[in-house]
Amino acid sequence: MLRIAIVLITLLVAGQALAAPQLLTLEDCLKIAGDKNLDIQKAREYANYVQGRYVEERAAALPQLGLQAGFGYSKDDSTKALYGASQMQANRTVDLSLSQPLYTWGKIGAALRAAEVGLKTADQQLRLFRQAAFRDVSIAFYDVLLAKELHRLAQENLAQKERHHTEAKRKFEAGVATDYDLLAAEVELQNARPELIRTENSIRTSRERLRFLLGADQPELDVAGRIEAKPEQIPGFDESLKIALDKRPELADQKLRIGINQELVTIANADDKPRLDLKGTAGWHQLEVSDPGPRRQSDGPAWNAGIYLTFPFFDGLRSRGRTQQARSDLRTSQLQEQKLRDSIALELRTARYNLAESAETITALSGTVKQAERLLQMAEKGFEYGVKTRLEVDDAQTNLLRAQSNLARANRDYLAASVNLLWAMGMAGEQEL
Repeated sequence: MLRIAIVLITLLVAGQALAAPQLLTLEDCLKIAGDKNLDIQKAREYANYVQGRYVEERAAALPQLGLQAGFGYSKDDSTKALYGASQMQANRTVDLSLSQPLYTWGKIGAALRAAEVGLKTADQQLRLFRQAAFRDVSIAFYDVLLAKELHRLAQENLAQKERHHTEAKRKFEAGVATDYDLLAAEVELQNARPELIRTENSIRTSRERLRFLLGADQPELDVAGRIEAKPEQIPGFDESLKIALDKRPELADQKLRIGINQELVTIANADDKPRLDLKGTAGWHQLEVSDPGPRRQSDGPAWNAGIYLTFPFFDGLRSRGRTQQARSDLRTSQLQEQKLRDSIALELRTARYNLAESAETITALSGTVKQAERLLQMAEKGFEYGVKTRLEVDDAQTNLLRAQSNLARANRDYLAASVNLLWAMGMAGEQEL
């Protein structure tokens, strides 16, 4: 019997351990995201795509080899007037063909250069999604910490309301408090419960968002840490902008795409220009002639080779239209780069303003929380001795809860603003992921 009880207890403990959520630090979350975040995996797959595109474009500069084989019959009655009869012919051929571009007015070279630049865009795409994952995961992590802190404050507030209700009930039973005092304490107690429910739901939703960002098939998780920040000196705007213009992956990617568009103009402009190709075939041919007359057959090697000029000097202005489109795409890419520069500057200013705001809020509230705690202690003690009213206690408690909640939100906002500033400067998670 004792052995069975031990086994049951062991299974129960093991089941609870398996059901417990995985406890993660911020570093753990960033490491998991670097391996399993779906956006990062998409960026890695994009690298495979551009590699395949490069191989495709490179093929245009390499020899093209092909094998053709055929078997056919023919008869032409129009030859009777010349030869007195038309004969049945049977042809059997096996040929190996070769085609090699010699000169394409720069079209193949431009395509190769564009494909090589495309390979570099994959690196910038990977950097972009890694930085985005660092930003989103970090902020989601801080959101969970904030939700847990607000839940703790809601629990403390509810516990305080329960103590007040117990005290009011004791005084009512002792005859030193009225029905109004007891009813007011009960109302305050019930009004504190919805906030506890809201914060519990906020914890669940913030955990689910973090779990989503970490990638597919993540188990239940929880976070470890405290929502506290230490404001630091904010770097100057000019220095930050210089770093951002140098490091932002979107801007680097756009510059590369401008280079691709320049090569596309060359490609489109070469469509109606002369080109030279080396072409040749080598194989074995067999010819059989019969009906009327005896059956005659001959076979042997056959080959041909030559350099061919192709000059589509008029194609209905199709090439000119394509060139115009390519130049328009190039100009659009250049305008997009300028817009992106302006957008980065705006994003950087906004991030710095938000960081400064949250830092000032933390500084303003740091002393207020301690003062509010002291004020509540004085109000509760005074109410216990009958020198303070219920309204004064409620006001002190409300002020403390508001100060603590505002400080927690300010800490979260500062941490999130710090991450957003790193993102705006193009430095988010460059070492972490």
